[in-house]
Amino acid sequence: MIMTTTPNIEGKKIERYCGIVVGEAVMGANVFRDIFAAIRDVVGGRSGAYEDELTNARQIGFRELEAEARSMGANAVVGIDIDYEVVGKGGSMLMVSISGTAVSCSDI
Repeated sequence: MIMTTTPNIEGKKIERYCGIVVGEAVMGANVFRDIFAAIRDVVGGRSGAYEDELTNARQIGFRELEAEARSMGANAVVGIDIDYEVVGKGGSMLMVSISGTAVSCSDI
């Protein structure tokens, strides 16, 4: 399945618009990771624990997006937008929301 942030796919004709699809993942932040991330923020450097959680959440979101598009008979998703939010009491959760338009294209 082709997934792109652009509104079309170069060299392909969109034959049918299937609908809007969304993939979401909400991940809880571990207290120990928070402590080590805070220390790393003070000392400097990147927070590997948070980067890993972001990557995992994004991968889950894309898998859900693709599964929903396939269930609609689509073979591509165009116009993808990725949003990151902190949610929950005291910002204890990370949410990744990915949305786009499921389409059926020729020659894919």
